[in-house]
Amino acid sequence: MTAKDLKNALLQEAIQGKLVPQIASEGNARDLLEEIRKEKLSHGLDFANAKSGKRKSKKETALAGSNPCDITEEEIPFEIPENWCWCRLGEICTKLVDGDHNPPAGLQEKTEYLMLSSRNINDDKLVDLDLVRYLSKEVFEKENERTKAEKGDIFFTSVGTLGRSCIFDGSINVSFQRSVSIIKTEIFNYYLKYCLDSGYVQNFVVKNATGTAQKGFYLNQLAELIIPLPPLSEQKRIVAAIEKFMPLIEEYGKKETQLKAINEKIGTLTKKAILQEAVQGKLVPQIASEGNARDLLEEIRKEKLSHGLDFANAKSGKRKSKKETALAGSNPCDITEEEIPFDIPESWCWCRLGEIVYNNGQKTPDKEFSYIDIGSIDNLHQKLNDKENFVLPEQAPSRARKIVKKGDIIYATVRPYLHNMCIIDKDFEKEPIASTGFAVLACYPQINNQYLFYYLLSPSFDNYANDTENSKGVAYPAINDDRLYKGIVPLPPLAEQKRIVAAIEKMLPLCEKLGE
Repeated sequence: MTAKDLKNALLQEAIQGKLVPQIASEGNARDLLEEIRKEKLSHGLDFANAKSGKRKSKKETALAGSNPCDITEEEIPFEIPENWCWCRLGEICTKLVDGDHNPPAGLQEKTEYLMLSSRNINDDKLVDLDLVRYLSKEVFEKENERTKAEKGDIFFTSVGTLGRSCIFDGSINVSFQRSVSIIKTEIFNYYLKYCLDSGYVQNFVVKNATGTAQKGFYLNQLAELIIPLPPLSEQKRIVAAIEKFMPLIEEYGKKETQLKAINEKIGTLTKKAILQEAVQGKLVPQIASEGNARDLLEEIRKEKLSHGLDFANAKSGKRKSKKETALAGSNPCDITEEEIPFDIPESWCWCRLGEIVYNNGQKTPDKEFSYIDIGSIDNLHQKLNDKENFVLPEQAPSRARKIVKKGDIIYATVRPYLHNMCIIDKDFEKEPIASTGFAVLACYPQINNQYLFYYLLSPSFDNYANDTENSKGVAYPAINDDRLYKGIVPLPPLAEQKRIVAAIEKMLPLCEKLGE
């Protein structure tokens, strides 16, 4: 159980009357509600509408019955003790207002008069007070006529990020935008604050929020919200019990965060270890009948040479001269012993990345296309972001030139996205064209694109790409396509590549679960 689950369980027990025992001598919450009702009626206020502070007519006052709350059985979400009662929030408030619907422009210079929004309320306190509007004294006093906040008031975020709250300590001069509601209550404010924090209220607010661009739980809804009400003395005992347990839950939460960070680190290290074992030929056994990777490399070499292409330079698709073609030897990879970082099985061979991939070339878009921007990769999941970005030719960024196709690997070669990568695994509605900030790696049939992808993710290739000789630049270090294609790849036979991928994909989900 998480710290959040524990807090929710504690607050739910509290508002259902299960956290502390009921004491008969403390009376009945209906008496408390009747006192509040009489006090409001004595001032000519509408008991059921603290929101507006509306005065009732003499006839309405006379007609106020013994069941002013008007709550139906269908509305009641759970049972409460006999000496408790249900009421509406508006019935136990002396003030329930929201902030300015058309907030004035703020001043450039800082003043002692602040206008807050919902983003300034979090973790039971006011936060980010540098991110506020500063008002003149005159404007503040005008704003304050309606929304005057006093020590002990509850602030509740009712638009945008819903349901966060805090109790105001009265230490600063504040007014509000509409996203915050101010609640002054006739009951114990800390009990009501914990009630608002409970899963019951939080879920109700989210479920019943309305709006399109931004969801809101507005004043009329807040006033109608039903609250489980204990006698006043029990409210205070409930708060004391909550505040006894809350520090323990907070400490548990800190340990939980630390444990999660450790698990995430273990998961990341385990993932790296699995990938490294895989590309060293230690994850699955070698099978003699699957042949030798040198044969795959020879097939690719012959295919390229038959088209007069440079075997070692897939990036440019450069054609070799007849003399160069004739001189192509049995060791086209030209890899030195100093470059080889580890031993690989006998049936494997080393090759350069540029020898086993090609690209689809470049084009200047002449019709609407799907643009894969350099920031389009969700690198946590190694996938493209869901949204397809349609761009017209006249709006095309100057870097939108590289053609990509399903099955290609795209590899970001510039910071801050350096090493972000994914396999293009879907068909696009419009022709996809990628930023030149990507290297596009299309694999020959003899190469499994998922095996190559996992190698590019491995510590071995990451070390190569991060080497200062390969990843150059000051403000925006990058690895250009030439250096990328010179990276070396440990190549297994094709059938073994597929078995390695299957083994990796069986194990990686276990690593991800460690960080959950």
